[in-house]
Order: sequence, then C-alpha cells, then structure tokens
Amino acid sequence: MDKKVYIRLKSRHWSNVNETIYLHEISQVLCEGCSEYEIKHLEIGKLRTENDALQVIDSMKVVSLIQQLEGNVDVQIIGPTQTVLYVNQKISRTKPVLFVFVWLLLFIGAGLAIMYFHEDVSMQKVHIKLHTIITGEEEEFPLWLQIPYSIGLGLGMILFFNHVFKGRINDEPTPLEMEMFNYEENIDKYISVYENDAWKKGKR
Repeated sequence: MDKKVYIRLKSRHWSNVNETIYLHEISQVLCEGCSEYEIKHLEIGKLRTENDALQVIDSMKVVSLIQQLEGNVDVQIIGPTQTVLYVNQKISRTKPVLFVFVWLLLFIGAGLAIMYFHEDVSMQKVHIKLHTIITGEEEEFPLWLQIPYSIGLGLGMILFFNHVFKGRINDEPTPLEMEMFNYEENIDKYISVYENDAWKKGKR
C-alpha cells in the first residue's frame, strides 16, 4: 500500500452555522503518494442550526471519507480520535449594573471567607503572641505585624493567580486557567462518548 495519510485531529473546533468544515481546519494532515490538497480540502460536515450546538467528528468517519476519495490508502490517526465542533457564540456586551453586582458579591464573599479563616485559626491571638515574644510587651492590636501581613496576603494572591487586571506576571498558566482547561477537557471527553453518532448507532 503506497498511499499513506497521517491525521492528527484537534480536540475541539469552533464553526459558524452552515459553514462547511474541511479536514485541514480540524486536523494536521501529512500525505505520501496521494494528493495532499484534495485530502486537506475534503468536506467533513457542517453545523446546520444554532440548536445543533455541537457535533462530534469521529476518526472513523474521517478514514471512511478519505478511502472513498483515494481508494486503497493507509490512513493512520495520531493523537485524539474525535473532534468536537462548537457553534461560535455571539459575545454579548457586559451590563455595567450586573458587572458591579457580581464584583461586589465576589469581593464581599472573598473578604468574609478570609475573615472566617482568620477567626477559625485565631490569627489575632497569634499576632499578639508574636508581639509579646519579640517585644516582651502585650499589645491588643500589633499593627506593625498586622498591616504588613495584610499587604502580603494581597500580594500573595496576585502572585498565586498570576494576574494584575488583564496583565500577566509571567507566562505560566494560572491555577484558574488550569482548572478551566481540565474542566473543558472532561467536557470534550464526555461529549465524544455520549454525543458521538457512531456510538449512538451502536447502542441501538
């Protein structure tokens, strides 16, 4: 078998409604002994309505379409075996009142969580004890400890989340981005199993 095609599918792809999706848009393609242009521009499918919010392109469908086009060809799938197609959603403008409400809700909630934690571990008593050990005098509000601690707590959160407003401190992904990545990856895996037409037909 002289004809060989190597395919590496993307895990996900965004498309507009009724926009034709070609193989090169959802994968990397490498060909030996056959027309690379024809295979890359092989029509895979399309999202027909906005209600059809997602669709799974299975590697077996890709192999079948390539074999119909080229005949006797060895198709090898490298990497992911499905691509999940999503409809491009229109980004709505942020409503100022809703933004302020959510910001206040998160700010107050985060502040209360920190205060509850400090109360739970008796942080006030710890600061008083440290002040007594260092100076030999007992002080109810050792501000020289509490103020730097509060500033350091805020700076520590900035460093941990690796963000200052829209700017990044370094190129490393933030913990929130890592959690979102894992969440989206799990969604893709779920969809590839339960929304895959090939598996649905097999269950019937």
